[in-house]
Amino acid sequence: MSQPLRLGIAGLGTVGMGVLHILRQHGDMLKQRTGRDIVISAVSARSRNKDRGVSLAGYGWEDDPVALAQRDDVDIFVELMGGSEGPAKEATEAALRAGKQVVTANKALLAIHGQALAELAESKGSAIRYEAAVAGGIPVIKTLVEGLAGNEITRVMGVMNGSCNYILTRMEDAGKSYQDIFAEAEGLGYLEADPQLDVGGIDAAHKLAILSALSFGTRVDFDGIQLEGIEQITIEDIRAAADMGFKIKLLGVAQKTGRGLEQRMQPCLVPETSPLGQLDGGTNMVVLEGHAVGQIVLRGPGAGEGPTASAVMADICDLARGWTGPVFNQPADTLETPTPALSQRPAPYYLRMALVDKPGAMAKIAAVLGEAGVSINRMRQYEHSDVSAPVLIVTHKTNRSDLDRALAAMDGTGVMAGPVVALRIEEV
Repeated sequence: MSQPLRLGIAGLGTVGMGVLHILRQHGDMLKQRTGRDIVISAVSARSRNKDRGVSLAGYGWEDDPVALAQRDDVDIFVELMGGSEGPAKEATEAALRAGKQVVTANKALLAIHGQALAELAESKGSAIRYEAAVAGGIPVIKTLVEGLAGNEITRVMGVMNGSCNYILTRMEDAGKSYQDIFAEAEGLGYLEADPQLDVGGIDAAHKLAILSALSFGTRVDFDGIQLEGIEQITIEDIRAAADMGFKIKLLGVAQKTGRGLEQRMQPCLVPETSPLGQLDGGTNMVVLEGHAVGQIVLRGPGAGEGPTASAVMADICDLARGWTGPVFNQPADTLETPTPALSQRPAPYYLRMALVDKPGAMAKIAAVLGEAGVSINRMRQYEHSDVSAPVLIVTHKTNRSDLDRALAAMDGTGVMAGPVVALRIEEV
């Protein structure tokens, strides 16, 4: 009979306790599916005496997660502490040096140190599994590595932060400002302790960096992502976008181009009739495009105890079956160092501006755009005050560099009543 698979779990927060609950409630089912008993040998957390509603008396305890990672009775080190440095990194490295397998939900650790950890793991014959690090309960890692193994991936994109999606959809539904809905989301506990990780796009960019490496055979390159959060999005932008048939999403996009690897995490407009445009609330969605399969859409809960613990357990079950492989879909020493694309592929853009209410103002703006090679597709002007006139423009496809040249020239026209909001319209 196969020996039990012994876990050491570091971190007993929401996800860690979710894993513990699954093992307690469905241990027999897991044994039937994997052919092995899966048991917890020991755990580690900040506080031993915290009331977690479940007795930990049957498990060993380590105050130091590094000690947990090195225990002889631990086969898989399950890292659920979070953070790109400190105990999470030190304990993960210790586990790999000891030849143990690692399962983690730590997107920041992989986005920053993924290459070095992959090289260490593969040199020791160990595996790092991390389905829970990207999009919670959505099996996007497994889909890329297994289901789409026969495809050349051409583009990856998606909404990968439920908190941002909640804020943007709630602003539209409630007709309230970003500041109001931010405060609401914070009060409901939807934001990280450092909210900038969410609204600044950092959390989602960590996930995009991982998906990009898996998809394109490159080293993880978090620093190569063009990053912009949602802080500048106003209720006026959301209403205007809706009036033009679009929704605003914090959208991650990665694709290889002739100019290099393009990686972006930024607010974009998407057609309201598209799957991404219809995504509401805190749900995540990842769109994968391959040369053979075309486009597939994965949608589901991106966080929470159950969904994330489900993903952690999927990795543990795979390791129980003996399924391992390279950390990033191919041996770490074959991954290319990516060349970040210095410019984005051409796209249409949404422009919102306020013009001084005087004759010829719009003609000057049109002339500036034309001189920069930017053509207008659609334009709308709304009721205006005695001081300024709100104007919306949707351009034809253009290079961002040409648009930036036009935006800079607008400042010298003497007809601008405020800064221009420029958002990319992503084709989905």
